[in-house]
Amino acid sequence: MASQAKAITSILANSENGGTKSPNAANTLLANLESHHTKPLWTQMTKLNPPLPNPTAVTHIWKYDDIRPHLLQAGELITEKQAERRVAMLVNPARTAPYTTDTLYAGLQLVMPNETAPAHRHTAFAMRFIIEGSGGFTAVHGRRICMTRGDVILTPTWNWHDHGKDGSGPMIWLDGLDLPAFVHFPVHFVEHYQHSRYPAKDVDTNSSPIVFPWAKMKAALDAEESGWAMKRYLRADGSEVSKTLGGCAERLMAGKNSPAIQETGSSVYHVIEGSGHSVINGETISWKKGDTFCVPSWHEYQHFADSTRIVYLYRFDDKPMLKALGFYRTKDMDIESLATAH
Repeated sequence: MASQAKAITSILANSENGGTKSPNAANTLLANLESHHTKPLWTQMTKLNPPLPNPTAVTHIWKYDDIRPHLLQAGELITEKQAERRVAMLVNPARTAPYTTDTLYAGLQLVMPNETAPAHRHTAFAMRFIIEGSGGFTAVHGRRICMTRGDVILTPTWNWHDHGKDGSGPMIWLDGLDLPAFVHFPVHFVEHYQHSRYPAKDVDTNSSPIVFPWAKMKAALDAEESGWAMKRYLRADGSEVSKTLGGCAERLMAGKNSPAIQETGSSVYHVIEGSGHSVINGETISWKKGDTFCVPSWHEYQHFADSTRIVYLYRFDDKPMLKALGFYRTKDMDIESLATAH
């Protein structure tokens, strides 16, 4: 309020009459505006129209070795009925849940042997990267899919889905959802199925349109001869997996690096294999197998593999949403091409 009053006082003082106006007049003007639920744009013009993207989220890394023991303890203390979904949300230090970045949500989900994460469906779209375990499955709208480490499984909007686990040991995967979008668009619906499981039949993961087997993606990456290779997860017709979220896998040969990229999109990375570091907006973060880290909007980033072994990375991002809205841009893009033709 004080800064607004000062700005208005300055404007009034430099009016066409050149006279000096009382600060009380500025305060009265502000009070009168606010009494009608209005505010002066001219006092907040720079804040609302910044010269560069100004994300709130910051770069952060979640160390798998640090989080995993607590997640497993949750498996002992919190039943699947109590939790519905037993997830450790990856919350950006500069924000609150559900923000991993300003537009993306990520969480580590756990299902223990003989458990069922009960069936529900929702507006949000989900991508799930399988990190650890065997014998786990997810049933998506009548299709029961066996989980294999490295696979990416989609849960399209409004599809009934439940998760389960046979055999011994935990099943852990990385959830990626577009939940932050629903903070701005309050249209998120969730419905719970009348039974814990929705009727489903086993499907072949190699032919299902909602499964991207790691074996196929790894082979595609390894077929590339360059030191860095990237392949996006795309549907059979070449389109992105959803209108909001998309993803890719990357391979860095030992000692090699990715190109430096600066883009309006934000992303969440998970280290499938290997170790190395990334330079994000001038900050160096070191990572190894199992770790997850985020890259906020307009933070220039570049990945470097250690010299000992090949690195594989999984990523999900908000590129489809930003492109659909016309908001996607990179540092080296011809900005004149962004102008809409009349």
